[in-house]
Amino acid sequence: MPGRHHILRRRRAKVVATLGPASSSAEMIETLHKAGADVFRLNFSHGDHADHARNLGYIRALEKKTGHPIGVLADVQGPKLRVGRFSNGHVILQKGQAFRLDLSPMPGDVGRVQLPHPEIIAAATPGMNLLIDDGKLKLRVDHVRSDHLECTVVVAGRLSDRKGVNVPDVILPIPALTRKDREDLAFALEAGVDFVGLSFVQRPEDVIEARELVAGRAWILTKLEKPQALVNLDEIIALSDAVMVARGDLGVELPAEEVPLAQRRIVRKARELGKPVIVATQMMESMISSPTPTRAEASDVAGALFEGADAVMLSAETAAGQYPLEAVDMMDRILTRVERDSEWRQTMDERPLAPETTSAGAIAAAARQVADSAGAKAIVAFSHGGSTALRISRQRPTAPILGLTPVMETARRLALAWGVHAVKIEPHETMTAAVQGALDVARREGFATWGDEIVVTAGIPFNTPGTTNALRVATLTRSPRGAADQEN
Repeated sequence: MPGRHHILRRRRAKVVATLGPASSSAEMIETLHKAGADVFRLNFSHGDHADHARNLGYIRALEKKTGHPIGVLADVQGPKLRVGRFSNGHVILQKGQAFRLDLSPMPGDVGRVQLPHPEIIAAATPGMNLLIDDGKLKLRVDHVRSDHLECTVVVAGRLSDRKGVNVPDVILPIPALTRKDREDLAFALEAGVDFVGLSFVQRPEDVIEARELVAGRAWILTKLEKPQALVNLDEIIALSDAVMVARGDLGVELPAEEVPLAQRRIVRKARELGKPVIVATQMMESMISSPTPTRAEASDVAGALFEGADAVMLSAETAAGQYPLEAVDMMDRILTRVERDSEWRQTMDERPLAPETTSAGAIAAAARQVADSAGAKAIVAFSHGGSTALRISRQRPTAPILGLTPVMETARRLALAWGVHAVKIEPHETMTAAVQGALDVARREGFATWGDEIVVTAGIPFNTPGTTNALRVATLTRSPRGAADQEN
Protein backbone atom coordinates (compact mmCIF):
# COMPACT_ATOMS: atom_id res chain seq x y z
CA MET A 1 0.00 0.00 0.00
CA PRO A 2 1.77 3.20 -1.15
CA GLY A 3 2.49 5.62 1.70
CA ARG A 4 1.47 3.04 4.32
CA HIS A 5 2.97 3.62 7.79
CA HIS A 6 3.36 0.17 9.32
CA ILE A 7 2.04 -0.12 12.89
CA LEU A 8 3.31 -3.10 14.88
CA ARG A 9 3.25 -2.77 18.67
CA ARG A 10 5.95 -4.22 20.89
CA ARG A 11 3.35 -5.20 23.51
CA ARG A 12 -0.05 -6.91 23.71
CA ALA A 13 -1.98 -4.73 26.17
CA LYS A 14 -3.75 -1.76 24.59
CA VAL A 15 -3.69 1.98 25.28
CA VAL A 16 -6.80 4.18 25.17
CA ALA A 17 -6.16 7.92 24.82
CA THR A 18 -8.77 10.61 25.45
CA LEU A 19 -8.93 13.49 22.98
CA GLY A 20 -9.39 17.07 24.09
CA PRO A 21 -7.92 20.57 23.67
CA ALA A 22 -4.36 19.25 24.01
CA SER A 23 -4.76 16.60 21.33
CA SER A 24 -7.49 17.65 18.89
CA SER A 25 -5.44 18.07 15.75
CA ALA A 26 -4.68 15.69 12.91
CA GLU A 27 -0.96 15.99 13.63
CA MET A 28 -1.24 15.20 17.34
CA ILE A 29 -3.66 12.30 16.80
CA GLU A 30 -1.21 10.76 14.32
CA THR A 31 1.66 11.33 16.74
CA LEU A 32 -0.22 9.69 19.61
CA HIS A 33 -1.21 6.71 17.47
CA LYS A 34 2.35 6.10 16.34
CA ALA A 35 3.52 6.43 19.97
CA GLY A 36 1.09 3.76 21.15
CA ALA A 37 -2.57 4.84 21.27
CA ASP A 38 -4.70 1.98 19.94
CA VAL A 39 -8.16 3.40 20.73
CA PHE A 40 -9.21 7.04 20.95
CA ARG A 41 -11.88 8.20 23.40
CA LEU A 42 -14.30 11.00 22.56
CA ASN A 43 -15.59 12.36 25.88
CA PHE A 44 -19.13 13.68 25.39
CA SER A 45 -19.03 15.37 28.80
CA HIS A 46 -16.96 18.03 27.01
CA GLY A 47 -16.98 19.56 23.56
CA ASP A 48 -19.80 19.62 21.03
CA HIS A 49 -20.77 17.41 18.12
CA ALA A 50 -18.70 19.45 15.69
CA ASP A 51 -15.58 18.90 17.80
CA HIS A 52 -16.14 15.16 17.97
CA ALA A 53 -16.98 14.88 14.27
CA ARG A 54 -13.76 16.69 13.38
CA ASN A 55 -11.65 14.40 15.56
CA LEU A 56 -13.37 11.30 14.20
CA GLY A 57 -12.60 12.54 10.69
CA TYR A 58 -8.93 12.89 11.59
CA ILE A 59 -8.89 9.35 12.99
CA ARG A 60 -10.51 7.79 9.94
CA ALA A 61 -8.13 9.65 7.63
CA LEU A 62 -5.20 8.38 9.70
CA GLU A 63 -6.61 4.85 9.57
CA LYS A 64 -6.71 5.03 5.79
CA LYS A 65 -3.17 6.37 5.70
CA THR A 66 -1.71 3.65 7.93
CA GLY A 67 -3.92 0.79 6.81
CA HIS A 68 -4.28 -0.09 10.51
CA PRO A 69 -7.75 -0.28 12.16
CA ILE A 70 -8.23 2.25 14.98
CA GLY A 71 -10.97 1.97 17.59
CA VAL A 72 -13.08 4.96 18.63
CA LEU A 73 -14.96 5.11 21.92
CA ALA A 74 -17.85 7.56 22.35
CA ASP A 75 -18.17 8.04 26.11
CA VAL A 76 -21.60 9.49 26.90
CA GLN A 77 -21.96 11.63 30.00
CA GLY A 78 -24.77 9.98 31.93
CA PRO A 79 -26.90 11.71 34.58
CA LYS A 80 -25.11 14.45 36.49
CA LEU A 81 -26.57 15.03 39.94
CA ARG A 82 -25.76 18.50 41.27
CA VAL A 83 -26.81 20.95 43.93
CA GLY A 84 -28.20 24.35 42.90
CA ARG A 85 -26.65 27.80 43.22
CA PHE A 86 -25.83 30.01 46.20
CA SER A 87 -26.66 33.69 46.57
CA ASN A 88 -22.97 34.46 47.13
CA GLY A 89 -21.59 31.70 44.90
CA HIS A 90 -20.45 29.55 47.81
CA VAL A 91 -20.79 28.83 51.54
CA ILE A 92 -18.56 27.37 54.23
CA LEU A 93 -20.17 24.41 56.01
CA GLN A 94 -19.12 23.50 59.55
CA LYS A 95 -18.92 19.98 60.92
CA GLY A 96 -22.04 19.05 62.89
CA GLN A 97 -24.26 21.85 61.56
CA ALA A 98 -27.70 21.26 60.13
CA PHE A 99 -28.11 21.66 56.38
CA ARG A 100 -31.19 21.20 54.20
CA LEU A 101 -31.45 19.99 50.62
CA ASP A 102 -34.76 20.93 49.01
CA LEU A 103 -36.54 21.41 45.69
CA SER A 104 -36.83 25.19 45.87
CA PRO A 105 -35.01 26.99 43.05
CA MET A 106 -34.20 29.94 45.31
CA PRO A 107 -30.44 30.61 45.70
CA GLY A 108 -28.98 28.82 48.70
CA ASP A 109 -27.25 30.03 51.84
CA VAL A 110 -25.33 28.50 54.73
CA GLY A 111 -28.44 26.62 55.88
CA ARG A 112 -29.87 25.21 52.64
CA VAL A 113 -29.53 24.75 48.89
CA GLN A 114 -31.59 23.33 46.07
CA LEU A 115 -31.30 19.64 45.21
CA PRO A 116 -33.10 19.54 41.83
CA HIS A 117 -33.47 15.76 41.87
CA PRO A 118 -36.71 14.58 43.52
CA GLU A 119 -35.60 11.01 42.81
CA ILE A 120 -32.90 11.36 45.46
CA ILE A 121 -35.38 12.64 48.02
CA ALA A 122 -37.81 9.83 47.20
CA ALA A 123 -35.11 7.16 47.55
CA ALA A 124 -33.43 8.60 50.66
CA THR A 125 -33.55 6.94 54.06
CA PRO A 126 -32.42 8.25 57.45
CA GLY A 127 -28.77 7.49 58.12
CA MET A 128 -27.65 7.32 54.50
CA ASN A 129 -24.78 9.49 53.26
CA LEU A 130 -24.60 12.04 50.47
CA LEU A 131 -21.20 12.90 49.03
CA ILE A 132 -20.72 16.33 47.46
CA ASP A 133 -17.96 17.74 45.25
CA ASP A 134 -16.26 14.38 44.56
CA GLY A 135 -16.54 13.39 48.19
CA LYS A 136 -14.87 16.48 49.63
CA LEU A 137 -18.00 17.05 51.73
CA LYS A 138 -20.27 14.49 53.35
CA LEU A 139 -23.83 14.92 54.62
CA ARG A 140 -25.79 12.41 56.69
CA VAL A 141 -29.54 12.31 56.11
CA ASP A 142 -31.41 12.66 59.42
CA HIS A 143 -35.01 13.14 58.27
CA VAL A 144 -36.75 12.60 54.94
CA ARG A 145 -39.64 14.92 54.09
CA SER A 146 -41.82 15.04 51.01
CA ASP A 147 -39.88 17.90 49.42
CA HIS A 148 -36.59 18.09 51.31
CA LEU A 149 -33.91 16.29 53.29
CA GLU A 150 -32.74 17.41 56.70
CA CYS A 151 -29.06 16.60 57.01
CA THR A 152 -26.06 16.97 59.29
CA VAL A 153 -22.63 17.96 57.96
CA VAL A 154 -20.22 15.09 58.65
CA VAL A 155 -17.26 16.30 56.57
CA ALA A 156 -17.12 20.09 56.36
CA GLY A 157 -15.68 22.49 53.82
CA ARG A 158 -16.39 24.98 51.06
CA LEU A 159 -19.46 24.27 48.91
CA SER A 160 -19.97 26.26 45.73
CA ASP A 161 -22.50 26.41 42.89
CA ARG A 162 -23.48 23.29 40.93
CA LYS A 163 -21.17 20.84 42.67
CA GLY A 164 -21.84 17.17 42.02
CA VAL A 165 -23.73 14.86 44.35
CA ASN A 166 -23.00 11.15 44.74
CA VAL A 167 -25.44 8.77 46.40
CA PRO A 168 -23.54 5.57 47.23
CA ASP A 169 -26.06 3.84 49.49
CA VAL A 170 -29.14 3.28 47.30
CA ILE A 171 -30.18 2.47 43.76
CA LEU A 172 -31.71 5.62 42.31
CA PRO A 173 -34.72 5.33 39.99
CA ILE A 174 -32.85 7.30 37.32
CA PRO A 175 -32.19 5.93 33.80
CA ALA A 176 -28.54 5.64 32.76
CA LEU A 177 -29.26 7.59 29.57
CA THR A 178 -30.48 11.20 29.75
CA ARG A 179 -32.01 13.16 26.89
CA LYS A 180 -28.57 14.60 26.14
CA ASP A 181 -27.08 11.09 26.16
CA ARG A 182 -29.66 9.87 23.68
CA GLU A 183 -28.89 12.78 21.35
CA ASP A 184 -25.16 12.17 21.70
CA LEU A 185 -25.67 8.45 21.17
CA ALA A 186 -27.66 9.00 17.97
CA PHE A 187 -24.93 11.31 16.66
CA ALA A 188 -22.10 8.96 17.59
CA LEU A 189 -23.73 5.92 16.01
CA GLU A 190 -24.52 7.81 12.83
CA ALA A 191 -20.89 8.97 12.71
CA GLY A 192 -19.70 5.36 13.00
CA VAL A 193 -17.97 5.00 16.38
CA ASP A 194 -16.93 1.52 17.47
CA PHE A 195 -17.74 1.57 21.20
CA VAL A 196 -20.33 3.37 23.28
CA GLY A 197 -19.24 4.07 26.86
CA LEU A 198 -22.29 3.74 29.11
CA SER A 199 -22.15 5.76 32.35
CA PHE A 200 -24.15 5.56 35.60
CA VAL A 201 -24.97 1.86 35.22
CA GLN A 202 -26.67 0.55 38.37
CA ARG A 203 -28.65 -2.46 37.11
CA PRO A 204 -28.58 -4.98 34.27
CA GLU A 205 -31.65 -3.23 32.87
CA ASP A 206 -29.52 -0.15 32.14
CA VAL A 207 -27.33 -2.17 29.77
CA ILE A 208 -30.35 -3.83 28.16
CA GLU A 209 -31.90 -0.43 27.44
CA ALA A 210 -28.70 0.82 25.81
CA ARG A 211 -28.34 -2.35 23.75
CA GLU A 212 -31.82 -1.89 22.32
CA LEU A 213 -30.93 1.67 21.27
CA VAL A 214 -27.55 0.76 19.83
CA ALA A 215 -28.99 -2.23 17.91
CA GLY A 216 -25.63 -3.78 17.07
CA ARG A 217 -24.12 -0.64 15.54
CA ALA A 218 -21.35 -0.51 18.15
CA TRP A 219 -20.10 -2.50 21.11
CA ILE A 220 -21.52 -1.55 24.51
CA LEU A 221 -18.69 -0.66 26.89
CA THR A 222 -20.14 -0.48 30.39
CA LYS A 223 -18.40 1.86 32.81
CA LEU A 224 -18.43 0.33 36.27
CA GLU A 225 -18.46 3.42 38.49
CA LYS A 226 -21.40 2.81 40.85
CA PRO A 227 -21.20 0.53 43.90
CA GLN A 228 -24.74 -0.61 43.08
CA ALA A 229 -23.42 -2.20 39.85
CA LEU A 230 -21.14 -4.46 41.85
CA VAL A 231 -24.18 -6.19 43.36
CA ASN A 232 -25.12 -7.55 39.91
CA LEU A 233 -21.61 -7.56 38.48
CA ASP A 234 -21.70 -10.94 36.74
CA GLU A 235 -24.94 -10.20 34.91
CA ILE A 236 -23.90 -6.67 33.94
CA ILE A 237 -20.59 -7.84 32.48
CA ALA A 238 -22.30 -10.72 30.67
CA LEU A 239 -24.68 -8.25 29.01
CA SER A 240 -21.83 -5.94 27.96
CA ASP A 241 -19.37 -6.25 25.07
CA ALA A 242 -16.57 -4.68 27.12
CA VAL A 243 -16.22 -2.94 30.49
CA MET A 244 -14.26 -0.17 32.14
CA VAL A 245 -13.11 0.09 35.74
CA ALA A 246 -14.02 3.79 36.05
CA ARG A 247 -12.15 4.56 39.23
CA GLY A 248 -13.14 8.24 39.37
CA ASP A 249 -16.73 8.01 40.54
CA LEU A 250 -16.14 4.53 41.92
CA GLY A 251 -13.45 5.98 44.15
CA VAL A 252 -15.83 8.66 45.40
CA GLU A 253 -18.65 6.31 46.31
CA LEU A 254 -16.54 3.46 47.70
CA PRO A 255 -14.13 3.78 50.61
CA ALA A 256 -10.59 4.16 49.25
CA GLU A 257 -9.51 0.82 50.69
CA GLU A 258 -12.27 -0.95 48.73
CA VAL A 259 -11.36 0.39 45.27
CA PRO A 260 -8.34 -1.91 44.60
CA LEU A 261 -10.39 -4.94 45.60
CA ALA A 262 -13.27 -3.86 43.35
CA GLN A 263 -10.83 -3.37 40.48
CA ARG A 264 -9.37 -6.85 40.88
CA ARG A 265 -12.83 -8.39 41.08
CA ILE A 266 -14.05 -6.59 37.94
CA VAL A 267 -10.94 -7.43 35.91
CA ARG A 268 -11.06 -11.08 36.96
CA LYS A 269 -14.75 -11.48 36.14
CA ALA A 270 -14.44 -9.68 32.79
CA ARG A 271 -11.60 -11.93 31.75
CA GLU A 272 -13.49 -15.04 32.85
CA LEU A 273 -16.40 -13.97 30.64
CA GLY A 274 -14.11 -13.04 27.75
CA LYS A 275 -14.99 -9.34 27.73
CA PRO A 276 -12.22 -6.77 27.14
CA VAL A 277 -11.65 -4.67 30.28
CA ILE A 278 -10.08 -1.22 30.60
CA VAL A 279 -8.60 0.15 33.81
CA ALA A 280 -9.08 3.92 33.82
CA THR A 281 -8.77 7.19 35.74
CA GLN A 282 -5.72 8.83 37.32
CA MET A 283 -3.35 6.23 35.92
CA MET A 284 -0.69 8.89 35.31
CA GLU A 285 -2.44 11.97 36.67
CA SER A 286 0.79 13.78 37.51
CA MET A 287 1.69 13.85 33.80
CA ILE A 288 -0.98 16.48 33.25
CA SER A 289 1.71 18.93 34.36
CA SER A 290 4.88 16.81 34.56
CA PRO A 291 6.86 15.10 31.79
CA THR A 292 7.32 11.98 33.96
CA PRO A 293 4.93 9.95 36.15
CA THR A 294 5.35 9.21 39.81
CA ARG A 295 6.74 5.82 40.74
CA ALA A 296 3.37 4.94 42.26
CA GLU A 297 1.64 5.70 38.93
CA ALA A 298 4.09 3.52 37.02
CA SER A 299 3.36 0.72 39.48
CA ASP A 300 -0.39 1.28 39.05
CA VAL A 301 -0.15 0.78 35.29
CA ALA A 302 1.96 -2.33 35.75
CA GLY A 303 -0.40 -3.65 38.42
CA ALA A 304 -3.38 -3.42 36.06
CA LEU A 305 -1.48 -5.56 33.58
CA PHE A 306 -0.57 -8.15 36.22
CA GLU A 307 -4.25 -8.34 37.16
CA GLY A 308 -5.13 -9.23 33.57
CA ALA A 309 -6.51 -5.98 32.10
CA ASP A 310 -6.78 -5.73 28.31
CA ALA A 311 -6.18 -2.01 28.23
CA VAL A 312 -5.30 1.04 30.29
CA MET A 313 -6.64 4.52 29.68
CA LEU A 314 -5.34 8.07 29.73
CA SER A 315 -7.91 10.77 30.46
CA ALA A 316 -6.89 14.35 31.23
CA GLU A 317 -3.26 13.38 30.61
CA THR A 318 -3.87 13.40 26.84
CA ALA A 319 -7.05 15.49 26.69
CA ALA A 320 -5.87 18.61 28.55
CA GLY A 321 -2.36 17.91 29.83
CA GLN A 322 0.89 19.59 28.89
CA TYR A 323 2.57 16.32 27.88
CA PRO A 324 0.12 14.14 25.90
CA LEU A 325 2.82 12.50 23.76
CA GLU A 326 5.04 11.79 26.74
CA ALA A 327 2.10 10.22 28.60
CA VAL A 328 1.33 7.79 25.76
CA ASP A 329 4.99 7.01 25.24
CA MET A 330 5.51 6.33 28.96
CA MET A 331 2.46 4.07 29.14
CA ASP A 332 3.71 2.17 26.09
CA ARG A 333 7.14 1.77 27.72
CA ILE A 334 5.72 0.49 31.01
CA LEU A 335 3.44 -2.05 29.33
CA THR A 336 6.22 -3.25 27.04
CA ARG A 337 8.64 -3.70 29.91
CA VAL A 338 6.13 -5.59 32.06
CA GLU A 339 5.26 -8.02 29.26
CA ARG A 340 8.93 -8.81 28.75
CA ASP A 341 9.29 -9.80 32.39
CA SER A 342 9.34 -13.51 33.11
CA GLU A 343 7.35 -13.00 36.32
CA TRP A 344 4.47 -11.42 34.40
CA ARG A 345 4.41 -14.34 31.96
CA GLN A 346 4.59 -16.76 34.86
CA THR A 347 1.68 -14.99 36.56
CA MET A 348 -0.47 -15.36 33.44
CA ASP A 349 0.47 -19.02 33.06
CA GLU A 350 -0.24 -19.80 36.72
CA ARG A 351 -3.77 -18.42 36.43
CA PRO A 352 -5.14 -20.20 33.35
CA LEU A 353 -8.81 -19.94 32.58
CA ALA A 354 -10.84 -23.05 31.94
CA PRO A 355 -12.01 -23.24 28.32
CA GLU A 356 -15.56 -22.23 27.58
CA THR A 357 -17.78 -25.29 27.38
CA THR A 358 -18.31 -24.99 23.63
CA SER A 359 -16.46 -26.35 20.62
CA ALA A 360 -15.31 -22.81 19.78
CA GLY A 361 -13.98 -22.37 23.32
CA ALA A 362 -12.16 -25.68 23.16
CA ILE A 363 -10.53 -24.75 19.85
CA ALA A 364 -9.42 -21.37 21.28
CA ALA A 365 -7.77 -23.13 24.23
CA ALA A 366 -6.23 -25.70 21.92
CA ALA A 367 -4.84 -22.95 19.68
CA ARG A 368 -2.83 -21.60 22.58
CA GLN A 369 -1.59 -25.06 23.59
CA VAL A 370 -0.58 -25.98 20.06
CA ALA A 371 1.13 -22.61 19.52
CA ASP A 372 3.10 -22.98 22.74
CA SER A 373 4.13 -26.57 21.95
CA ALA A 374 5.09 -25.82 18.35
CA GLY A 375 6.72 -22.47 19.07
CA ALA A 376 4.38 -20.87 16.55
CA LYS A 377 5.07 -17.23 15.71
CA ALA A 378 1.40 -16.27 15.64
CA ILE A 379 -2.14 -17.53 16.16
CA VAL A 380 -4.34 -16.45 13.27
CA ALA A 381 -8.03 -16.11 14.12
CA PHE A 382 -10.47 -15.71 11.26
CA SER A 383 -13.36 -13.91 12.89
CA HIS A 384 -16.47 -12.38 11.34
CA GLY A 385 -17.87 -10.73 14.46
CA GLY A 386 -14.78 -10.88 16.69
CA SER A 387 -15.74 -13.71 19.04
CA THR A 388 -13.00 -16.12 17.90
CA ALA A 389 -10.25 -13.56 18.43
CA LEU A 390 -11.69 -12.66 21.85
CA ARG A 391 -11.76 -16.30 22.93
CA ILE A 392 -8.10 -16.69 22.08
CA SER A 393 -7.23 -13.35 23.69
CA ARG A 394 -8.92 -14.57 26.87
CA GLN A 395 -6.31 -17.34 27.06
CA ARG A 396 -3.42 -14.81 27.08
CA PRO A 397 -1.24 -16.88 24.73
CA THR A 398 2.49 -16.34 24.36
CA ALA A 399 2.14 -15.98 20.61
CA PRO A 400 0.58 -12.79 19.22
CA ILE A 401 -2.91 -13.02 17.76
CA LEU A 402 -3.66 -11.98 14.20
CA GLY A 403 -7.36 -11.17 14.00
CA LEU A 404 -8.37 -11.42 10.34
CA THR A 405 -11.84 -10.28 9.39
CA PRO A 406 -13.65 -9.12 6.26
CA VAL A 407 -15.64 -6.66 8.40
CA MET A 408 -13.96 -3.30 9.07
CA GLU A 409 -16.17 -2.61 12.07
CA THR A 410 -14.97 -5.86 13.67
CA ALA A 411 -11.33 -5.00 12.99
CA ARG A 412 -11.76 -1.65 14.74
CA ARG A 413 -13.47 -3.21 17.74
CA LEU A 414 -10.69 -5.76 18.12
CA ALA A 415 -8.26 -2.86 18.54
CA LEU A 416 -9.27 -2.98 22.22
CA ALA A 417 -8.62 -6.70 22.77
CA TRP A 418 -5.41 -7.84 24.44
CA GLY A 419 -2.86 -9.28 22.04
CA VAL A 420 -4.96 -8.90 18.89
CA HIS A 421 -3.44 -7.27 15.82
CA ALA A 422 -6.50 -6.78 13.63
CA VAL A 423 -6.36 -6.77 9.84
CA LYS A 424 -9.22 -6.35 7.39
CA ILE A 425 -9.04 -8.93 4.60
CA GLU A 426 -11.03 -10.04 1.61
CA PRO A 427 -13.35 -12.96 2.47
CA HIS A 428 -12.21 -16.53 1.86
CA GLU A 429 -14.41 -19.41 0.78
CA THR A 430 -12.25 -22.45 1.57
CA MET A 431 -9.88 -23.52 4.34
CA THR A 432 -7.03 -23.89 1.85
CA ALA A 433 -7.46 -20.29 0.72
CA ALA A 434 -7.77 -19.12 4.32
CA VAL A 435 -4.51 -20.81 5.37
CA GLN A 436 -2.74 -19.34 2.36
CA GLY A 437 -4.11 -15.92 3.21
CA ALA A 438 -3.10 -16.28 6.86
CA LEU A 439 0.49 -17.11 5.86
CA ASP A 440 0.64 -14.15 3.50
CA VAL A 441 -0.70 -11.71 6.12
CA ALA A 442 1.57 -13.08 8.87
CA ARG A 443 4.59 -12.44 6.68
CA ARG A 444 3.42 -9.05 5.41
CA GLU A 445 2.59 -7.79 8.89
CA GLY A 446 5.96 -8.84 10.30
CA PHE A 447 4.88 -11.77 12.48
CA ALA A 448 6.55 -14.61 10.61
CA THR A 449 9.25 -15.25 8.06
CA TRP A 450 10.33 -18.18 5.93
CA GLY A 451 10.34 -21.45 7.87
CA ASP A 452 8.13 -20.19 10.71
CA GLU A 453 4.93 -21.92 11.78
CA ILE A 454 1.58 -20.34 12.57
CA VAL A 455 -1.62 -21.74 14.05
CA VAL A 456 -4.82 -20.97 12.14
CA THR A 457 -8.38 -21.13 13.52
CA ALA A 458 -11.47 -20.62 11.41
CA GLY A 459 -15.08 -21.56 11.01
CA ILE A 460 -16.57 -23.60 8.21
CA PRO A 461 -18.68 -22.50 6.41
CA PHE A 462 -16.71 -19.26 6.12
CA ASN A 463 -18.08 -15.77 6.80
CA THR A 464 -20.69 -17.08 9.21
CA PRO A 465 -20.50 -15.71 12.76
CA GLY A 466 -20.07 -18.21 15.61
CA THR A 467 -18.88 -21.21 13.62
CA THR A 468 -15.27 -21.67 14.78
CA ASN A 469 -14.65 -25.38 14.29
CA ALA A 470 -11.27 -25.85 12.60
CA LEU A 471 -7.59 -25.60 13.58
CA ARG A 472 -4.56 -25.93 11.32
CA VAL A 473 -0.79 -25.56 11.69
CA ALA A 474 0.93 -24.09 8.64
CA THR A 475 4.55 -23.34 7.73
CA LEU A 476 5.72 -20.35 5.76
CA THR A 477 7.76 -21.83 2.90
CA ARG A 478 8.93 -20.64 -0.47
CA SER A 479 7.11 -22.39 -3.30
CA PRO A 480 8.29 -22.46 -6.90
CA ARG A 481 5.99 -19.54 -7.62
CA GLY A 482 7.23 -17.59 -4.58
CA ALA A 483 4.19 -18.04 -2.39
CA ALA A 484 3.81 -19.39 1.12
CA ASP A 485 1.97 -22.65 0.83
CA GLN A 486 2.69 -25.47 3.27
CA GLU A 487 -0.11 -26.70 5.53
CA ASN A 488 0.22 -29.37 8.22
